[in-house]
Amino acid sequence: MDLTTLAFFFFAALTLGFGAVVVLSRNIMHAAFSLLFTFFGVAGLYVLLHADFLAITQIMIYIGGILVLIIFGVMLTTRITGVDVKSGRTGKLQLGLTAALSVALAAVLVKIFLSTLWHIAPAADVDATAELIGNALLTKYLIAFEAASILLLVAIVGAAFIARKK
Repeated sequence: MDLTTLAFFFFAALTLGFGAVVVLSRNIMHAAFSLLFTFFGVAGLYVLLHADFLAITQIMIYIGGILVLIIFGVMLTTRITGVDVKSGRTGKLQLGLTAALSVALAAVLVKIFLSTLWHIAPAADVDATAELIGNALLTKYLIAFEAASILLLVAIVGAAFIARKK
């Protein structure tokens, strides 16, 4: 096995392992910090796919923005930091049905994966995806880019207006 394959398995295991901790953890802070490593694993997979723009976007927006906001929100809410997450009474029947459905879905997905004839295309030589995306956003898709920025500005002003009324 070459280094790229080992890196793929490392990032895949990192993403799946910490993603499972996010879902199964009863402590909100543990789930939030596990989400950090899940996002890093996804960013690593993007790097292996030569999608540098997506990897940097994953790190800057999801880790730098959204995850930090979640952690600050949890930390600033003093009543919630020591509380475990509970979803009410989880009966054995509900847990058994959920486990059976999950195993059945996993079996169907593995069957589809193994029976599909996968076409592996040769790797494309793309050196700078961020440069290509930047040029496209500021030339061909400029109006859509500006419309999205105006929509986001209106959403921020609306959120501030709604929060101020309370």
